[in-house]
Amino acid sequence: MEVLLQGNYTSEVKQKEKILLKLLVHPAIISRQNAGLWVSLQFKTDAINRAVIHQCIHNGLITDWFLFAPDRLRIAPPLTITEEELKEVCNRILKSIEEATN
Repeated sequence: MEVLLQGNYTSEVKQKEKILLKLLVHPAIISRQNAGLWVSLQFKTDAINRAVIHQCIHNGLITDWFLFAPDRLRIAPPLTITEEELKEVCNRILKSIEEATN
C-alpha cells in the first residue's frame, strides 16, 4: 500500500482508464463495463470470448472470463502499468479479437 501511495499510481487511474476506453473499440465487442482499470468486454457468445482469450494468451497476455458471465473478457492490469504498456496491451487485445473473429 505504501508503494502505491508513494508512487502516486492511484492518481493516474482516470487518465489510464480513458486510454483503455478510447482504444478498446471493435465491432465484435457488444458492451464494455469498467471501474477504473478493471474492464469487462462482452462478446456475442462465450465461444467467441473463449477464442479471443485463447488468442490473447497466444499473443502474450494473461486474461480470463468471469465465472458468472462466460461471454465477458476480464481485463485487470496492475496500477503500475505505464501508458505505453497500456497502449501495447490494447493493441494486443484488438489483434486477438481480429484473429479470433476472422
